[in-house]
Amino acid sequence: MKKYFQSAGSDLPASIVVLLVALPLCLGIALGSGAPLFSGIIAGVVGGIVIGFLSGSQLSVSGPAAGLTVIVATAILKLQVYEAFLLAVVIAGILQLILGFMKAGVIGDYVPNSVIKGMLAAIGLILILKQFPHLVGYDADFVGDETFKQTDQQNTFSEMLQAIRYVTPAAIVIGGVSLLILMFWESKIIKKNKILKLVPGPLVVVLAGVLINGLFATSRPEYVLESKHLVTLPIASDLTAFFSFFTLPDIKYLNNPDVWITAVTLAIVASLETLLGIEAVDKLDPLKRVTPTNRELKAQGVGNIVSGMIGGLPLTSVVVRSSANVSAGAKTKTSSIMHGVLLLACVMLIPTLLNKIPLSALAAVLIFTGYKLAKVSLFKEFFQKGWDQFVPFVTTIAAILLTDLLIGILVGIAVGLFFMIRNNFRSSVMVVNDQNNYLIRLRKDVSFLNKPIIKKKLEDVPRNAAVLIDATRADYIDKDVIEEINNFLLHAHLKNIRIEIRKSAHKPMHLLLNDPKTTVR
Repeated sequence: MKKYFQSAGSDLPASIVVLLVALPLCLGIALGSGAPLFSGIIAGVVGGIVIGFLSGSQLSVSGPAAGLTVIVATAILKLQVYEAFLLAVVIAGILQLILGFMKAGVIGDYVPNSVIKGMLAAIGLILILKQFPHLVGYDADFVGDETFKQTDQQNTFSEMLQAIRYVTPAAIVIGGVSLLILMFWESKIIKKNKILKLVPGPLVVVLAGVLINGLFATSRPEYVLESKHLVTLPIASDLTAFFSFFTLPDIKYLNNPDVWITAVTLAIVASLETLLGIEAVDKLDPLKRVTPTNRELKAQGVGNIVSGMIGGLPLTSVVVRSSANVSAGAKTKTSSIMHGVLLLACVMLIPTLLNKIPLSALAAVLIFTGYKLAKVSLFKEFFQKGWDQFVPFVTTIAAILLTDLLIGILVGIAVGLFFMIRNNFRSSVMVVNDQNNYLIRLRKDVSFLNKPIIKKKLEDVPRNAAVLIDATRADYIDKDVIEEINNFLLHAHLKNIRIEIRKSAHKPMHLLLNDPKTTVR
């Protein structure tokens, strides 16, 4: 508990930054999912407070995820009743709890580092590309959309071209000023000032955006931003009306098979996204803390149960919010919990003020977050590591940009596996010859994939040669390879080939040794 109080000076400003990032994303994802707008807010609050409290991660922030938008939208259309969908969310949470107790969290450990870093860079580029239209005042697509093909019949790149044709002057001014403020807030001048460095740059950006739009309202009304370019939060007239925004699941749909199909789909996809998100956040953590993944699945399960019980969208660990949290200097989970508390307090007490925030100002915050995730130095770093790291890295980025997060990750893993098999294939068998003396050394894991090269090398051994087959460094030799060597031993005498075999006493090779010219050690 003491460490949380010690880190409050870093965590509280960071929670404000996460709040400003999460607010438009919660609303946008709810809008894109075809769910009630307030369901996104509920999910954001539960993700911050409930999951933040139960999670073992110090920096991860959970909330409604863009990766689930298509699944949620399809499920709501199929089930037709929102209360039935909420029941599916609750069941999905129960399934995640079961996965946590089954220790399924280990899945995330098998994703290559190059793919995780590629995911982070891809999300950074998506933020830059997707938020550009909002920066210039073209808000046809919902805030938080991460898919290549959009609901407004455009794609990531065509939307940018479309945005240039329909720019909003006031939005450009606010967006430009916001980016300048954020860059200035990263300068040494601010960091050396003990007071100003405690003030979050995104908060200054939001206040400046509201002020500039207010100035347009008084001096140039024709340029003032319309409501569609501002945050649009449901406003309750009183406490009773506020609680009417919450919805309970209906248990009578428990025998509907579509509810169960939706629940299983949500549980699997949300769990995968969470495990990938947690792995990515751990890579961003300056203290390199490791999140217990099974505990995270349990926390997400409880979070989804609570969210579904009160009308919220399904939850995952969200890289955008988490990376904003890290960039803002958060040290502990207090930041995530406080952002949930602040989100609840703001929508209850000051929704009218929140609805004055320009989307272009918030777009600038997200674009700046994206820049930090996709710096040029990251691309240089992986290029210097070699092609086996660089190709999976850029392939993951391209695949995520052109499809969505999960498909992109799977493509990246496939490419990473290809390079792993290729490198193992090359290094498992080494052949050296000096005149008529041949050394064939088997190393590490010699699988059936190495059979063709071993067969070819053995066939190429000339008459009257001396061959040393060294298997002392092999951890595993496939039976197909052993059979190929046995065939060579059986017929080597026909070419007057002398053979010596070295093998480990602890890892015996079941070779045929009928040839009197074969020596075994």
